[in-house]
Amino acid sequence: MTAPHRFGITIPFDGVPLADHEAWFHRLVDLGYSDVWSAEVDGVDGFTPLALAAAWEPRLNLGVAIVPAFTRGPALLAQQIAGIAEAAPGRFAFGLGASSQVIVERWNGIAFTEPYQRVKDTLTFLKAALSGEKVDMECPSFTVRGFKLARPIPEVPKIYLAALRPGMLRLAANHADGAILNWLSAEDVRTVVDVVGEDTPLTARIFVLPTEDRDLARMVGRRMITAYLNVEAYAQFHRWLGRGPALEPMWEAWAAGDRKKALEVIPDEVVDALIVHGSFAECRAHIARYVANGISVPNLAVIPFGVDLAEAVAALAPAAR
Repeated sequence: MTAPHRFGITIPFDGVPLADHEAWFHRLVDLGYSDVWSAEVDGVDGFTPLALAAAWEPRLNLGVAIVPAFTRGPALLAQQIAGIAEAAPGRFAFGLGASSQVIVERWNGIAFTEPYQRVKDTLTFLKAALSGEKVDMECPSFTVRGFKLARPIPEVPKIYLAALRPGMLRLAANHADGAILNWLSAEDVRTVVDVVGEDTPLTARIFVLPTEDRDLARMVGRRMITAYLNVEAYAQFHRWLGRGPALEPMWEAWAAGDRKKALEVIPDEVVDALIVHGSFAECRAHIARYVANGISVPNLAVIPFGVDLAEAVAALAPAAR
């Protein structure tokens, strides 16, 4: 299979201070990586790593997957997007999503209501504001009066939507520049493409644990799966994908407070589908299936258990193919 035109990796790297990332960014380009994608969950914010990458390595494309639609006001969000877009003209893609009740409500004290509507309204606002318009907007989730960016953006960045089910996927395909996917198998990509069509750009975070110790990989994978797939949005996503029967025992055990059983009842085949593991060659072949099924920009999230991070990043890179 031909390597994708774009090939990304998740930053910042675990165990590497932000101040020490400059050499990593240069090395990523040398290895054939075209993109670095940040995230915003419970580590650093989504924008700071990209600002550093913009200053230190002008050959990299930048993306964030994702920033929640709830946790910043619309005007501040537009300003932060504009800042990275000005620092890296033509190289920045912004990922917008609903996030989850845990992040929005429990951690930030903001009501997590009508997430689809909030994302839709934020997308509409951002498209107007980033184009330089003065925005007066009254919509179901917020009202903005008279906002206009004071500094024009050299090139308006593309906006991708984090999408897990048909409604948000169709919004991404019809009104955004593409969709961001997470926690799905290579084969699940075809289910998504059936909704959005072959022409919608898709990026996906792909969790990669490059070890030939399958017991270790499955142990770590099970812990990751329980942390994510018990979030209601991801549970509904996997029910839609058809994985409900396989995961129902985990959901039942988790709801009953039996964390040990929840880990034990996740089938090996679910872990093997959602977590890329094995030798470097096996990992590269598994990642290639995502691309073959429709992922435009694979975005590796490397989990270096039992392997050196630098070795894994090099062995999984396009230059290693």
